[in-house]
Amino acid sequence: MSMRRPFGAILAGGRNTRFGSHKALAEVGGRPIIERIRESLERVTPDLILIANEPEEYAGVGLRQRPDQISGLGALGGIYSALKWAEEEGRPGILAVACDMPFLSVPLLERLVTGAKGVDIVVPESESRRGVEPLCAYYSTLCIPAIEAQLERGDRRVIGFYDGLEVRRIPIDEVRAIGELDIIFMNVNTPDEHARAEEIVDEG
Repeated sequence: MSMRRPFGAILAGGRNTRFGSHKALAEVGGRPIIERIRESLERVTPDLILIANEPEEYAGVGLRQRPDQISGLGALGGIYSALKWAEEEGRPGILAVACDMPFLSVPLLERLVTGAKGVDIVVPESESRRGVEPLCAYYSTLCIPAIEAQLERGDRRVIGFYDGLEVRRIPIDEVRAIGELDIIFMNVNTPDEHARAEEIVDEG
């Protein structure tokens, strides 16, 4: 049965230019962010993979890893690479998360997976400019042709392949009942955001 579980896919292929170093390896509350993510994902699906373009930097993490199959695509490339890996191994899809989210909610991750039956994408609504959080979402391997068609159009938007697929959005009120949006979807992209994450830990 474990072979039919989705991969938990940590996407760490970014260039970290705003942070100044590998943000996934930065500590929050005395633990690397990537270890906090790993712990949350493993409570939902035990089979984790890492998409990273600098394998030597993440060698100590202890996860199977691969680089982007197609370079220069940003987060979309990470999703695509993880989905292709899942397809190779007969997985139904991936539970994709960005590598810089220290406060992932286990109940939300569980909701993403349990909501996946009969749909291609499960994504939580948020107050972001897109209205959803595409880097904390479930994607079926059936998304692969849609991503490839999107790339042929020259479209590199991270949600550019959503049209035409079965998308289940978790309503924002339901997400709010799980946790504070600015905490569970927090990204540590800059030193200031890193400092804020430490404050959140101190505040409990």
